[in-house]
Amino acid sequence: MKFLKFVLDYESEAQAELWKPHADAPLVDFLKSQFKLDTKLQSYVITLTLSHDGNISVASGLAIIYKHMTSMGLFGAGFAAIYPKYGGLSEVAQVGCRAAAVGGAVYMLGTGMKEVSKPEGDDAEQVLQVELTNDIDVQTKLLVQSTETVNSDVQLSRLTAVVESPLSSVFNVVIEGAPTPAVAVVAFPPSSVSTKDGQVSTYPIYAMIHSSDTGECPSSKCVVYLSTVTSADSHGLLVEALSSLLSTITIDGDVPRSSFQVYYEQKAASSSVEVDGPIIRMPQPCLDLAFNDDVMSHVRAAWDAVTRADGATDGAGYMTFEDREGVDDDPFD
Repeated sequence: MKFLKFVLDYESEAQAELWKPHADAPLVDFLKSQFKLDTKLQSYVITLTLSHDGNISVASGLAIIYKHMTSMGLFGAGFAAIYPKYGGLSEVAQVGCRAAAVGGAVYMLGTGMKEVSKPEGDDAEQVLQVELTNDIDVQTKLLVQSTETVNSDVQLSRLTAVVESPLSSVFNVVIEGAPTPAVAVVAFPPSSVSTKDGQVSTYPIYAMIHSSDTGECPSSKCVVYLSTVTSADSHGLLVEALSSLLSTITIDGDVPRSSFQVYYEQKAASSSVEVDGPIIRMPQPCLDLAFNDDVMSHVRAAWDAVTRADGATDGAGYMTFEDREGVDDDPFD
């Protein structure tokens, strides 16, 4: 309780004197030295940060926990986070596609780039030659694509499981007036999960349970997304974490069954926008479990690079769009 009160006021001058000298130190050490929290309580606090490896700094950890706590009740009673329906960022991309199409963009579905030839010299009027996978050649002054640069130092193991039960008890409303939750987060601290051959988890394991209200499965099922830092035993640890989770939620004495599982490993990519003349490379989505505000800085960097090519100054008219001719905000007005 003392730590939570501290977090709510951590930006004040008085509290800053306590943590700023340790800003770059591990949060777990800060909890031990300044708040005398035992190992168990330390693990609970660290999981609040949703840190993949638990090795988060004091400054970053306090900011994340503060954001979570002060978000409680922001959009309604009883919850501190929102989740996009029907799959997340793919829907945002769809909105952008439709808006661009109305503005005259051309889409070629199921088509990729085979080869890109950059112009020689410094002539700004030269164009890129792009050969598509359908053997059509196109020319462009500017090319925006995703980066292929991979950071092999960071890698996550992920297990997605479809469960033959809605797990309704997980999504109970606990505060009067609150909406029914659609997502529940379960954290397994380090050393809390072990495989059948005795290998113990070194890193936290997170399980995101999505109900059918997310639009990702039928009403009689739910989907569990598990993740942890990749290790030699990460696949088995995720399977055991799922088994442990389901065994605690019995329905009429029966343990819910997983009917489908897929395991894969994901590497972290470059975390910045790369501008190479007329080619702009966007970073891959980050591995964070919660929305990372850095995404917006990537959008801004890409915006500036594109508009700069048209002669605009950085920041000019950011996210300001002119009304298209003949488009009325309210056609029934």
